Parts: sequence; structure tokens; C-alpha cells
Amino acid sequence: MKFAKVVVCGVGLIGGSFALALKAAGRVDRVIGLGRRVESLQDALRLGVIDEISTDWASALDGAQLVMLAVPVGQMSKVMAEFAPFLRAGTYVTDGGSTKRDVVDAAYQCLGARVECFVPGHPIAGAEKSGATAARADLFRGRRVVLTPLRENPRMAVEVVRDAWRACGALVSETSAQQHDRTLAAVSHLPHLLSFALVHELAGRPNADRYFDLAAGGFRDFTRIASSHPEMWRDIMLANRDAVLAELSSYERELAMLRELIQNGDRSALEEIFARARAARDAWILSQERASPLDG
Repeated sequence: MKFAKVVVCGVGLIGGSFALALKAAGRVDRVIGLGRRVESLQDALRLGVIDEISTDWASALDGAQLVMLAVPVGQMSKVMAEFAPFLRAGTYVTDGGSTKRDVVDAAYQCLGARVECFVPGHPIAGAEKSGATAARADLFRGRRVVLTPLRENPRMAVEVVRDAWRACGALVSETSAQQHDRTLAAVSHLPHLLSFALVHELAGRPNADRYFDLAAGGFRDFTRIASSHPEMWRDIMLANRDAVLAELSSYERELAMLRELIQNGDRSALEEIFARARAARDAWILSQERASPLDG
């Protein structure tokens, strides 16, 4: 399907890359951008990410076939309440939020009978940089996008959103909002929390400069995601609080076990754990390379 008009609310990394990818695929004629920050919208317009800036949901939605909500999850409810009165049949809505149960709840509360047009989604393709200047057309190429359809969604709505993501080069799958949030708490939200925590703890030491001066590749790799958007990740941690706390408790138990092994000087147990972890990660990397040949 080629879209005559797509609306993107939030023209940063995810929203901007979605717009650029559809443009690069020749699947959209015109992209309308909305957002909180005029500067970001102007950057997006200057860079060709969007074709027009709008501050009015009524005119933005007029004739729109698809809306992408690419705002922090803490803003979803407010944004949905703003555009709900102007949402008409024939316009489908999706999102790029990193949590899904809270976004789904907001949709039920704000969209009423029109909730059938909303197909929740999550592109697992972020980066540590944000803003329209970070957007790129190949961000989703070979990357996974998870849809968590609602029971009210007609199959056509799901297929329109799925097709749009496939046009962006994404690998699209479906699951429930609950399963999504439990899984992402372990493999995304907890790693971000740990990265932020390590950098924050070191930065707070009186001799922090000495540590950062000696930090090299391992520290850079582990803490790369601590450069991520603070507001976005604040909202994610709070929105998925129960699942994140459960994963944090599991990790604390793992750390306590490792502490005991180190205290006891248990060389063989430590090596066995490290070897199992390396094998598991190597197998995962290999599976990713096989599943995502375009993801260079």
C-alpha cells in the first residue's frame, strides 16, 4: 500500500526514521510532522524527514491514512486524548513505544470506539542518540518490530501497519502486550538501568576523572546505552515497573552468587559461569546474523 499522507507525532530517531524509510521505499507521498519542540520539527523539515509541520490535529488527520506516535510512553495518553476527537474511519494508528500494556490502557481510555484503528507496536531498533538529526532511512532494516494487536483490531488494520513496517525493511512479529513487557524488561530495560547506574555511580566519586581517563573499550561498550534519552527511559522504567523490579531482583541474586564465588576464590565455578555466558551470547549473535542478513 502506498500512503498519500502519513502523520508522525515525534520526529526524533524512531519517528523520523520511520518517515525516512517510507520515503526511501517510495511508499508515501507526504509526511506531516507534529511535536512538542519547534526546533526539532524545523530540523526535520530542513532535513527532508517531513514535508510539512502541523500544530493542529484536525488538519493533520484530515485525509491521513496512517499515524505514527513516536513520543515517550509517558506522553501517550495526553497525545491520544488530543487527537481522539478528530480520528475518523480510514485512518490507522500505531506507535513506537518500548512498553505496551500502559500504551494499550491509554488507547482504551482515550480512543473509545475508535480503539479498533490502533495497532500497538515496538520497533526494537533504537540507538543512544536522539532527535531528528539522528534519524536515518535504514534504521529498521533487518531489525525486529513487535506488534501487539488488540482484540478489536480488524485484520486489515494489522496488515496495513505490518506492511508499512515491512516497507521499512523490518522483520515483523506479533505477541501479547503482557509477554512483550515481561521479555523486554529482561533484555532491554534492565540493561539500560544497569548502564545508567554504573555511569552515575562512577561519576559521583570524588576522583571520577581518574576512572574515566582509564576507561576503554569494555566500559564504552557496556555503557553506550547510558547516552540514551533520559526522559524516555524514565517513563519506560516507571511504566514497566513490576517487570523491571522482578528482573532486577533476579539480577541481584545472580550478583550475590558471583560475590560469594569471588569471596571463596572458586576459580572453576567462575570460569564455568563465564564460559556458559560466552557460549550463550555467541549463539545468540550467530542466530541474529542468520535471521537478519540485511542488518550489517
